[in-house]
Amino acid sequence: MKNRPMRLQKGDTIGIIAPSSPPNLESLQHSLAFLEGLGLQYKFGASVENIYGYLAGTDEQRLNDLHTMFADPTIAGIICAGGGYGSARFTDKIDFQLLANNPKIFWGYSDITFLHTAIGKYSNFITFHGPMLASDVGRPTFREKSGQMFKQLFQPMELQYTEDFSPLETMVAGVAKGEITGGNLSLLSDGLGTEFDVDTRGKILLIEDVDEEPYRIDCMLNQLRQAGKLQDAAGFIVGDFSNTEPKKRKVSLSLEEVLTHYLGALNVPVVKGFKIGHCEPHFAIPLGAEAILNANDKILTILPGVQ
Repeated sequence: MKNRPMRLQKGDTIGIIAPSSPPNLESLQHSLAFLEGLGLQYKFGASVENIYGYLAGTDEQRLNDLHTMFADPTIAGIICAGGGYGSARFTDKIDFQLLANNPKIFWGYSDITFLHTAIGKYSNFITFHGPMLASDVGRPTFREKSGQMFKQLFQPMELQYTEDFSPLETMVAGVAKGEITGGNLSLLSDGLGTEFDVDTRGKILLIEDVDEEPYRIDCMLNQLRQAGKLQDAAGFIVGDFSNTEPKKRKVSLSLEEVLTHYLGALNVPVVKGFKIGHCEPHFAIPLGAEAILNANDKILTILPGVQ
């Protein structure tokens, strides 16, 4: 069972880091009013405004920001400014014992999936898959429903995803219980064969992605299948797959056909349609928390992520 980080209190200071690509600084600036509205203060990592090609500073600079924020006792939680690419470049240099000794809220998604998986595996505490500051919160498309999801950081609360949030579709019926793991499918695929590959044994696996054609999603799911990751899972949460229409090939399998091929015959509960991922609204969830996926009634219940 994963440890739960301490909840936030009004007046706490949040650390803002960019572990991957350079964030849009104008959007990041716009997001700060939202944090202030939550009663939070904030502190920027040293490399947030850095640009090193497609990275927000060198690997050493971004890693140092991560370590500094976890080690700083005045920082109550960490929210990523954005994703993109690059967090995996320094994951093998993370001091996971430092993180384990200082468990605190860590929030992000997309490229941050690689860090979620690694921290859950080697530091053993719950992290949060949710909308980021520059990528989401600071944009005019950010929805109030997404903003409400930050409430789970201030008090232990059971989350329940029903069709009140978005229409859901049961692909395979049944009920699954277990820890939630996963995130962005591309990053889960990237981790295979490394010491940071996702452990799906007896767990409920979340998958989501953006800008990937059906044949690419097919490729990544096939990698997970051949690695035994799909067969090991207790159930599947199929999140948002936006902008996945075929472009290179005039004739293509549909996303629905690809998902059915890989998940439909596993004889474990599978529900699709969750607004989790590169979408608005975005339902934020604690990765590593215990959950029940009831595919019969199309309800996902998740235990609190903080203490």
